[in-house]
Amino acid sequence: MGVHPLKRFIYHHALTAKLYNVIRNYRRNRYNKLSDEEFAKWMYHKKTGRELNLENPVTYDDKLWYLKLHVRDPLLTICTDKYRVREYVTQCGLEHILNELYGAYDSFDKIPFEELPDKFIIKCNHTSGCNAIFDRSKPFDYTYHKNEFTYWMRRNYFWSSREWNYKNIDRKIICEKIMVQPGKSCLDDYKFMCFGGEVKLVFGETGICMPDGDHNPDSVRNVYDRDYNLIEGARFTRENFPPEMLPKPKNFEKMVEYAERLSKPFRHVRVDLYNLDGEIYFGEMTFYHQGCCSRVFPEELYYEAGSWIDINGL
Repeated sequence: MGVHPLKRFIYHHALTAKLYNVIRNYRRNRYNKLSDEEFAKWMYHKKTGRELNLENPVTYDDKLWYLKLHVRDPLLTICTDKYRVREYVTQCGLEHILNELYGAYDSFDKIPFEELPDKFIIKCNHTSGCNAIFDRSKPFDYTYHKNEFTYWMRRNYFWSSREWNYKNIDRKIICEKIMVQPGKSCLDDYKFMCFGGEVKLVFGETGICMPDGDHNPDSVRNVYDRDYNLIEGARFTRENFPPEMLPKPKNFEKMVEYAERLSKPFRHVRVDLYNLDGEIYFGEMTFYHQGCCSRVFPEELYYEAGSWIDINGL
């Protein structure tokens, strides 16, 4: 897994990098002329093979797309921004769960590598999946990462999934401390699915990050209730894994408390937290899980989760 060798080769030559990004932009922009509703129906069908019902939304994704198309709360933009969300977490009295921030920069060229610690994670604040790990003791492909981050700093992630909350983020590249979980190559991730300020489901995920910092498309996910009881056979897009791989963490009840405090103003949000031997850390807040294109089993859960989303008054 990791960066494809051909892409790495392309990004080491100015002409091929420019041509590659032209093609990349064309592929991403060719549906920009669709209205938000047309795009929603096209994307949902493409990803799931199902028809999106926006006239009478009932399933989890129906309701989530409805929120995506109608909610324009500026607080969503602040909480989506991986840099400014720190303000919100602090306002909620949870500054102590924030990871250490080394700096925020307007471009990749402005990152002072020589002044920063020997190891840290680099990510864009306005998009999803643009990450890299810098480790001074290992080779770091500066040219490749500069081209990749420059590409994403020029793109508005709104057009990828029509998530309005991304549209007006002031773009930054942030560098943070790398958290280490003993015995694991990457952190276990606990995603708290909050509806109207209440945790209804918890996703336990393992293997979500690859050694270079990229997302692992083959990571696995279990579905639990709010008390961390496994819901047998339940799946949200990703495959399950043996539950003994991810036992209930220390201070789990405190994690639920923090997730509900952060989610209180919102009809629905996913609050991601980490737990390092009982020490809780904030990850991010996601308002449109899986881009509103989940594959949920059993079918009954798809409708039940939909019933938890209140769209009244929109």
